[in-house]
Amino acid sequence: MSSRTIRALALAATALLTATVMTACGKSNDSSSASGEAATIRLGYFPNITHAPALIGVNKGFFQDALGSTKLEAKTFNAGPAALEALLSGAIDATYIGPNPAINGWAQSKGAGLKIIAGSTSGGAGLVVKPTITTAAELKGKKIATPQLGNTQDVALRAWLKQNGLNADQQGGGDVSVLPQDNATSLQAFAQGSIDGAWVPEPNLSRMVLEDNGKLLVNEKDLWPSGQFVTTHLIVSQTFLKKYPATVKKLLQGHLKALDYIKNDSAGAQAAANAQIAALSGKPLKDNVLAAAFKNLTFTADPIASSLYTSAQHAQDVGLLKPVDLKGIYDLGPLNELLKAAGQAEVSDAAAS
Repeated sequence: MSSRTIRALALAATALLTATVMTACGKSNDSSSASGEAATIRLGYFPNITHAPALIGVNKGFFQDALGSTKLEAKTFNAGPAALEALLSGAIDATYIGPNPAINGWAQSKGAGLKIIAGSTSGGAGLVVKPTITTAAELKGKKIATPQLGNTQDVALRAWLKQNGLNADQQGGGDVSVLPQDNATSLQAFAQGSIDGAWVPEPNLSRMVLEDNGKLLVNEKDLWPSGQFVTTHLIVSQTFLKKYPATVKKLLQGHLKALDYIKNDSAGAQAAANAQIAALSGKPLKDNVLAAAFKNLTFTADPIASSLYTSAQHAQDVGLLKPVDLKGIYDLGPLNELLKAAGQAEVSDAAAS
């Protein structure tokens, strides 16, 4: 055998070895582990008390404990549309979110982008205004903020205005100027007097009332049957759910652990939620604000499905949503399996009869 042939064989062997190593490396960096579960799950949530189960689940390690070898990567957002965009683009795998962004995501993806897998929070939102404003009619010509165009509070405000004979377009015009802005901005703007009010979730609702002399003109729970409506629920990418159902079920276990903790240790739950807010924002909530916010909320695994269908109708009525078939938006099977195993009542995805 010639030296030229030997060199050629050596080069071929080296190339084969390099390809084998690169293939092995690629497998080790794959998003799934040998068990078939995800190596990582990217979870979105907001630094709001309406997302307390998420705040507590991250802070107390309930999610990570349930997930085991799957790594939790938690990411925060200011409002639902931004979290929805991240989910549909593949930047996150699951997120706590309000009903209207979830509805929008279902419509945009033609029923292929997401599934609602659990309820989380009811209540904790409303319209806070300057104390001189006492009726809906007095809002004419005023500036009212919401967290983001098309988010749950934005739709709630626009629907309520329409029901009271007032209009507001998406460009900030009309009888009432609706100004979508992030929660921190609206809080500062209200304190400075540059806006007349805001339809906001907790804890901003309580902060505006207790710290800035705001008046709660509308507590949203007063607009719903029995005061129950979905403020926050948990959704997951359909792609992730189909590929890693066991990981999603473990995420739900962590979620239920957080809900149980809130039910059984209110003081501890408030402290954990506040500690997580402090870690995210650099500043904890005042004790009176924290207590008021928790008092205004109900935390439940029930997604209160009937209110989702009504929220969709509200969004259609104010021109933020075209008619959409929501059949199939829920996948409550894994949640109900866990609830049944724990001896708890199962939940429904049915609309109100």
